[in-house]
Amino acid sequence: MGMAMIVLLAILAVLVLLVLFVIAVYNALVGLRNQVDNSWSQIDVQLKRRHDLIPNLVETAKAYMKHERETFEAVTNARAQAMGAKSVSDASKAEGILGEALSKFMLVVENYPDLKANQNFLALQEELSSTENKIAFARQAYNDQVLFFNNKIQMFPSNIVAGIFAFNKRDFFGTSAAEKEAPKVSF
Repeated sequence: MGMAMIVLLAILAVLVLLVLFVIAVYNALVGLRNQVDNSWSQIDVQLKRRHDLIPNLVETAKAYMKHERETFEAVTNARAQAMGAKSVSDASKAEGILGEALSKFMLVVENYPDLKANQNFLALQEELSSTENKIAFARQAYNDQVLFFNNKIQMFPSNIVAGIFAFNKRDFFGTSAAEKEAPKVSF
């Protein structure tokens, strides 16, 4: 066996290892991308649940809150905007606006003791609160997956494979300005 044959086999071995490396990194990136998509679908399920609860909550409140048309319209419009969001960034902004509208709605509810005592309203309010907790949990899981995915596609050497196969950075699902503020407590 000549020296040329050994060099050729070494080059072939390096090429095979390189191809195997690219395949392994590509498969890892696809798996991470799918985990991000799955995490987003978990948020989407909870957001749909939230969107479905809001009309029932508003309808229950309308019987008691006859002079609060602006409040109802703000919640309804924010819900429609949130349901129409197409990207993570748009959904994040729209859900923030919806969250703020719901917070204002709940503040107005405080002025109606009969409504606060209504069993249907209380059940819907509890369901919405539970859904909000699930959304927060799903958002955290999604953002964790996005962080891991974005790190993988930006760090060497997997960034080379990510660039070749057009893996793009994903957006985080942010919080609204109202959620970022600490609650104000006064005695």
